[in-house]
Amino acid sequence: MHATAEWGAHAIASARDAAAGVIIIVDVLSFSTCVDVAVSRGAAVIPFRDGDMARAETAAKVAGARLAYPRDRGTALNLSPLSLMALAPGETVLLPSPNGSTLSLAAAESGATVLCGSLRNAAAVADAALALADGRTIAVVAAGERWPDGSLRPAIEDLLGAGRILARLASKGFTLSAEAALFAHSAAVSNAIADAWIRDSLSGRELVARGYPGDIHSALQHDASVSVPVLRQGRYVRL
Repeated sequence: MHATAEWGAHAIASARDAAAGVIIIVDVLSFSTCVDVAVSRGAAVIPFRDGDMARAETAAKVAGARLAYPRDRGTALNLSPLSLMALAPGETVLLPSPNGSTLSLAAAESGATVLCGSLRNAAAVADAALALADGRTIAVVAAGERWPDGSLRPAIEDLLGAGRILARLASKGFTLSAEAALFAHSAAVSNAIADAWIRDSLSGRELVARGYPGDIHSALQHDASVSVPVLRQGRYVRL
């Protein structure tokens, strides 16, 4: 039993080449946290890779879904995890995201089972992946962020989220690749230290500066959730 870890879109190609049985997408601030919050409430999430809101509105209408707008649009439902706490069981939300949604949809094309992991549900997702992999490789994808030129910016929050999942897999007998072992060792710190690092990270400081410290608080609820979001027919639902 083997687990790997890589960053961004290239990780999906590596997982496909390795014939991974399960791919776990980790985008802590805030896609994965949003998905967990929604799915925990019995809602479904449609990942949407296009940031064009006109196209997203059309796609949401076709799917019979509510649209999560950018935070700065001032709508009741947006890309803040806090806004998704008002979702009711049975509702569907379309969630545009340049990282998490794009990676989720690319992972689905590989034929692997796709899960969405965060700090909120790291243990539950790892345990579910163990059962679903059936002895095949589990690939953990840390989404990261983007620099202004579009290149990948590794993100502390995704390193720690992925690392917590990988450490759990290792404790269950999975052999970790060198990269996965580094992720797991980096996450072997107390919750208090992890929280401080994330709050002081570039992503954390950006959210605070934009007026969304509550999004960070939502993301730092370590293993508060036992929900396992699985991507089925283009929608994240609870396993």
